Amino acid sequence: MCVNCIRGDVDITDGIPKQTTLHFCRGCDRYLQPPGIWVKAELESRELMALCLKRLKGLAKVRLTDAKFIWTEPHSKRVKVKLVIQKEVYASTILQQEFVVEYVVAGQYCEECARVDAQLTWKAVVQIRQKVPHKRTFLWLEQLILKHNAHRDTTNIKEFKDGLDFFYVQRAHAVKMVEFLQAVVPIKMKTSEELISQDIHSGTANYKFTYSIEIIPICKDDLVCLTPKLARQLSNTNPLVICSRVSNVLNFIDPNTLKVVDLRPSDYWIAPFAALCEQKELVEFYVIDVQYEQIQTHKYRMATVEVTRSNDMSRTFLVRTHLGHILHPGDHALGYDLTNTNFNNSAWDNLTQSSARGSIPDVVLVKKSYPYARKKTRGRAWKLKGMAKEEEVEAFGRGGRTEKAQREMDYERFLQDIEEDPELRGMINLYKDPNAKAKAKAEEEDAMMDEEEEPEEDFPQIKMDELLDDMENMTIHDEEMEG
Repeated sequence: MCVNCIRGDVDITDGIPKQTTLHFCRGCDRYLQPPGIWVKAELESRELMALCLKRLKGLAKVRLTDAKFIWTEPHSKRVKVKLVIQKEVYASTILQQEFVVEYVVAGQYCEECARVDAQLTWKAVVQIRQKVPHKRTFLWLEQLILKHNAHRDTTNIKEFKDGLDFFYVQRAHAVKMVEFLQAVVPIKMKTSEELISQDIHSGTANYKFTYSIEIIPICKDDLVCLTPKLARQLSNTNPLVICSRVSNVLNFIDPNTLKVVDLRPSDYWIAPFAALCEQKELVEFYVIDVQYEQIQTHKYRMATVEVTRSNDMSRTFLVRTHLGHILHPGDHALGYDLTNTNFNNSAWDNLTQSSARGSIPDVVLVKKSYPYARKKTRGRAWKLKGMAKEEEVEAFGRGGRTEKAQREMDYERFLQDIEEDPELRGMINLYKDPNAKAKAKAEEEDAMMDEEEEPEEDFPQIKMDELLDDMENMTIHDEEMEG
């Protein structure tokens, strides 16, 4: 038989359906891959082609040589695929045939979107709280969550005055968030559950789960007075220490000996304590003289520094500090002035009444400051991204203006910490600011008007190779220019 006669007598597409159905979720724009997996796929994408081919029965009996989409109107609810197949029909005779399969897109809701539509919007919630008067911890935590995409399974995020709430439709997603938090911040957790419905015939029940997370209320640069018992447990360190780093443990440094100790959350919650001084109580000092000592580590160096308050130079102080690696005469530093101070703290009272009260310093220096450079530099060549959060009324208070000013101040201090701490920068993503050139031009004009003080030479600058491109705001023109 000739080829035309074979084509007329044999149909190798027999057994392959020419029309079938694709189930599409109208809530989250995903397609159903039986039996119960919902996958994300764009029109005419490789993922959608793979899904369409899996829906066809009988393809295993033939050889598929080509498959491509045929254009249809996006609103037509139709997807057409042109297939080319081969099959051996007689001895040493292979027949090739092409045909079109039409897929009807049927709309329905996936399980998660059905819950949202029925106002059952969440099954588990992770409530994160920290009892401190600022938001810097949550600003840092937000950037950490964004870098690791730890919030990808949330259905909603609510912001409160002292924390955040993350809502999930599956309990497993909430457990994954709790495990992430345990790895990055010092916390304690409580779990509770609420019975929503119960079927006594089948023995099934529907619960809502709440994971209450409390972060230790000690932050970076806080001054802490340890109890004698805890100081002995931490390698017999001095009671007066500075919190130098916060991760899943608290890192304290003794400014008199450069000894660094770690405090685990489990040990903290046995006998919790509050910070003696917080960052908002920092005072600026002017460095008059520096005498360096031989005691040093890979990160710090011991020095004896003569300082005076920048706004009152009538009195000077001799201070031992761990900042000998960065302080020089003429610099400025931020620290806590402990002269004529009263604290409502039992550990401090025990220290002042003990035999070690003579070793209590008048001033504790925490970090170097750059007042002249801060006046000159008002804009930054980088920016941060944020999560989409639903703000509650109590998050800002009904007064609004004071809370907003405090929020802006916390954000500015957080940006300054990013500039001054390379270790902190390495933990988050920084993006190039497309408006940086305009800001730089405005700064140059302001600098020409004010030439009284020169900015500090060692003012920390973030290099351009540390910044990422903001792909969301890039246009075709931007990509061509970069290429």
